[in-house]
Amino acid sequence: MKSDLLAAEYLAQAAPAPGMTLENPKAIKYAVRGEMLARQGAMIAYRGDLRFERKGQGIGGLLKRAVTGEGLPLMAVRGQGEAWFAHEAANCFVVELEGGDQFTVNGRNVLCFDATLSYEIRTVKGAGMTGGGLFNSLFSGHGKLGLVCEGHPIVIPVTDRDPVYVDTDAVVGWSAHLATSLHRSQSVGSMLRGGSGEAVQLRLSGEGFVIVRPSELTPEKNKAN
Repeated sequence: MKSDLLAAEYLAQAAPAPGMTLENPKAIKYAVRGEMLARQGAMIAYRGDLRFERKGQGIGGLLKRAVTGEGLPLMAVRGQGEAWFAHEAANCFVVELEGGDQFTVNGRNVLCFDATLSYEIRTVKGAGMTGGGLFNSLFSGHGKLGLVCEGHPIVIPVTDRDPVYVDTDAVVGWSAHLATSLHRSQSVGSMLRGGSGEAVQLRLSGEGFVIVRPSELTPEKNKAN
């Protein structure tokens, strides 16, 4: 058979070593030798002897997810083989955390990660009861984390003298040691006249970076439209 579809750029490549690699801009490949974790339903193909099992978040994590809609439904992938992961053709990125690193990320942007990483749902300090900004996922330890992002992300440096304000529906993640607080950029008069649509943001200050996506719409809002 002959086809442009069979060109080398589309063929799955052999994994150079156990662990996570970027197969292409829209998919991550994981050579499993033991155990790794991924969001439920994200596996698009696999080969070898692998088992997929739902992984609980614990009572505290399940409660926070029920209250806020945030959280990360996970599955454990165990065995020997290769698995490919993707989510709605979103762009994929691999972040490597080293000892002492901590990264806060929205659960909707997590695709898969090494079992060596610690994961928990944390309250975003100072965010109050803002929808989408109350709880995020905190990763720490040593290992790789696979992320997805609708469109091309923007990484914005944050400094003590130059804080950054982000929409909670657009934020992907940030350096965990940054200070967070709620910021209101709309006057009372403007709110009474119908508002600007940009009433409240998350303020980040300190030394680090924040990642945002070029969209404020969640998948649920997209389906509603």
